[in-house]
Amino acid sequence: MIKDKVVIITGASSGIGEATAKLLASKGAKVVLGARRADRLKQIADEIAKDGGQATYKELDVTQQSDNDAIVELARKAFGRVDVMFLNAGLMPSSPLSALKTDEWHQMVDVNIKGVLNGVAAVLPEFIARKSGHVIATSSVAGLKAYPNGAVYGGTKWFVRDFMEVLRLESAMEGTNIRTATIYPAAINTELLETISDEGTAAAMQNTYDKYGISPDRIADVVAFAIDAPEDTTINEFTVGPANQPW
Repeated sequence: MIKDKVVIITGASSGIGEATAKLLASKGAKVVLGARRADRLKQIADEIAKDGGQATYKELDVTQQSDNDAIVELARKAFGRVDVMFLNAGLMPSSPLSALKTDEWHQMVDVNIKGVLNGVAAVLPEFIARKSGHVIATSSVAGLKAYPNGAVYGGTKWFVRDFMEVLRLESAMEGTNIRTATIYPAAINTELLETISDEGTAAAMQNTYDKYGISPDRIADVVAFAIDAPEDTTINEFTVGPANQPW
């Protein structure tokens, strides 16, 4: 059941995070929004409140453990607890390895991997103590299959896949009842393409998205479905893309 669930959403200032926040709030969830653009978060929170929903927000750099700890504390102060952590923040500056865009490689590792680690570290103690909670993470079809120009991005998303599966297994072994869901989006029309600095890769990706891109609302629907599943059920993996996708 979604109503009254307290849901933290990282990467909430646009795209999948924004769509998910608005959908969950419309269904009665209490959403806590985190991202680096505080102005956008305020705008989204105001829109949710105007529509009768409940939302609060905080500027968040997922690469900093202290920021992740702070947004969990905000959720507790505002709404009393955390029920769901949706780890959605991510970057996709894909490029050929031969381009040696090493700064971008490290950026992806920091956000896509360390951001997930930091978010889980911030919320796990509460979930373990309460023996309930739900961790949802955005991976990618690049976390299921290798793609040219996506070695580092895909590697970070393969990490998310493995990490979330181990979290599920350990929760079952330890009896902490922590549910997990990992989402593998294909071409979703978000701001991710804007992070690609390699011109050839950017052009090729834009062509793919022009043909196959779908709305982030589709991912929001999947997140809502996962949260709405019975508490004693884990629906663990979702691959989401257009019906005519080539992946």
